[in-house]
Amino acid sequence: MDAFYASAELLRYPQLKGLPVIIGGGRRAEDEALKARYGDRLHEIPTEAFPQLKDYVGRGVITTATYPARAFGVGSAMGMMKAAKLCPQAILLPVDFARYRHFSRQFKAIVTAMAPQMEDRGVDEVYIDFTHVEGGQDDHGRSLALQMQAAIHAATGLTCSVGVAPNKQLAKMASEFNKPNGVSIVLESDLQTMIWPLACRKINGVGPKADAKLQALGIQTLGDLAAKELPWLVENFGRSYGAWLHASSWGRDSRPVVTESEPVSMSRETTFDRDLHAVRDKAELGAIFTELCQMVAADLQRKGYVGRTIGIKLRYPDFRIATRDHSLPLYTQDAAAIRHAAGQCLKRAPLDQRLRLLGVRVGGLLPLEQALAQGLVGDWQAMRQAQSRLGVAEPKADPYTLPLFDDLD
Repeated sequence: MDAFYASAELLRYPQLKGLPVIIGGGRRAEDEALKARYGDRLHEIPTEAFPQLKDYVGRGVITTATYPARAFGVGSAMGMMKAAKLCPQAILLPVDFARYRHFSRQFKAIVTAMAPQMEDRGVDEVYIDFTHVEGGQDDHGRSLALQMQAAIHAATGLTCSVGVAPNKQLAKMASEFNKPNGVSIVLESDLQTMIWPLACRKINGVGPKADAKLQALGIQTLGDLAAKELPWLVENFGRSYGAWLHASSWGRDSRPVVTESEPVSMSRETTFDRDLHAVRDKAELGAIFTELCQMVAADLQRKGYVGRTIGIKLRYPDFRIATRDHSLPLYTQDAAAIRHAAGQCLKRAPLDQRLRLLGVRVGGLLPLEQALAQGLVGDWQAMRQAQSRLGVAEPKADPYTLPLFDDLD
């Protein structure tokens, strides 16, 4: 999907089309004031009434941006204060994940109705296998891709870009060629003309560190990479990654389109508008911590999973990251059990600096029905009630960290 979150917002605010718009952070007082004043007439809000990025103060990051904003160098995951220097006039809108999930379900339902073999790659991206779909091979897949685009736009008002190729790696790259609302076809015979001139970082799987190393070795493009012998790549990048780089540069990817895959973890995290201190901001941190645990628990319950490995993630002002994990004896989707285990993780984490981000994760997932059938799910509420009746108390924590770990009742 093209600039998915931003495009979903422009359906609600059509007066912002063609303007630089940033999506990021939660609802602010200005957003609530506009909603209270205009109600269901959001399309009537004057453009000058929207909050602008230049007035933003905080530590939030950009979730996405419209194409006019991207023209100024603004992009996803960029700090909003940095983005304000690049595009101060950009309009700032809050994230509305419920709205985006609604549109995500809509477009995926259309895709599976036309091509049932679909691999879900997130809220706004899918892989599709056209091989056995009627008309899927017409004009190398272009005909079906255009039909799919039209059906999605008719149902949602949103556009998408489609890359059609012999495998997932090339299709992913092709989908970026003609954004927005484009269809790009890459055949095996197009490798030298369409793929090899591209920078190595265009491969999904080449990150900043690998790209920097490739450039240091004189490898700028995928053509340069393809010219290197496999033994040389293995020597410089290791057996697994070197072999993968070699295969990718030659357009080889044997991964199938996986229609059903079990998630390995579910997580929630938030970046604070200002750095928070573990003691001085204990009330605010405690509330955020509890809410994150409740949100992860709700995700597990809604999707029918339980987990037993609870983890936390902390990011500090210098962008260092600390993670800690705690494994439970039985599986759970209970918010209190998750919070208690996450609290145990926090007791082992450095809290002598302010915090920029806090996250909670539940891993080692099993479908709830499977875990129940195997007797692997703990009755955490009953355990807490029994502990209360017996007068069993948790050991006292260090006073410095205790404010974060109040148990849920």
